[in-house]
Amino acid sequence: MARREIQVKRMLQYFVEATVELIEEEGIENVSARKIGERAGYTSSTIYNYFDELSHLIYFASMRFVKEYLQELPDYLARGNTYVEKYISSWECFCKHSFEKPQIYHALYIADLGKKTDEMVNHYFSIYSSDLIGFTDEIKPMLYDPDLTSRSKALLELAQKEQDIDAATIEEVNEMCVLIWEGMMTTVLNKRRDMKPEEAAEKTMRYIRNLMSPLQEGRAR
Repeated sequence: MARREIQVKRMLQYFVEATVELIEEEGIENVSARKIGERAGYTSSTIYNYFDELSHLIYFASMRFVKEYLQELPDYLARGNTYVEKYISSWECFCKHSFEKPQIYHALYIADLGKKTDEMVNHYFSIYSSDLIGFTDEIKPMLYDPDLTSRSKALLELAQKEQDIDAATIEEVNEMCVLIWEGMMTTVLNKRRDMKPEEAAEKTMRYIRNLMSPLQEGRAR
C-alpha cells in the first residue's frame, strides 16, 4: 500500500473512531462535524476532504455498532433446516438487534445518503477488512449488500431449490417483510408508540411469520 493510501486510511479511521465515541457518549442525534473535528484533533472542514457528507461519516461509524448482529447471524441461520426457515431466522436476528439500536439501523438501512451505498460498503470493508474475518461464503454476500430488500431476498431465492416458489411471490413477500420492518422502525423512532425494543421485535416477527406461513405450509405438504 502506497504511503498516501496509508495516510488517507489513517485519517478516515481517526474521524470514524471519533464519531463512534460521540455516538456512544451523546447519541447519534447529537453528532456534529464540529464535535467530530474537535474529538479527532482537526477542524470540522477537514472532514470534508475525506467524506462528501456528514451522513457518510455517520454511516461508517454506524457500521462499527453492528458487530454483535453480524456475529450472531450465522448462529440464527443454523437454526433453520430449510431456506424459508433460515430466512425467518435471519429476520429474527435482524429485528432483535435493530430495535435495540434503532437510530444506528436507520442510519444504515433507511437514511438518505445521497450516493450509492454499495460503494460506501466496499470502501468501509477496504478500511476495516478485519470485520470480515470468520464469516462464511454464505454470509459475506449479505455483509456487502447494503440494500435490505436485496440482501434479505437472497436467502429466499435459495428456497426455490427446495420447493416450487415463483419469482413474483418471492419478490412480493420479501418486499412486504421489509416494509413491515421499516414501518415498525419509523413508528419506534417517531415515538408514536411507547414500545420496548423486545416488544417491537416481537410484533414485527409475528407479522413476518404470519406472512411466511403459506410458504412454510407449502414445504410441509
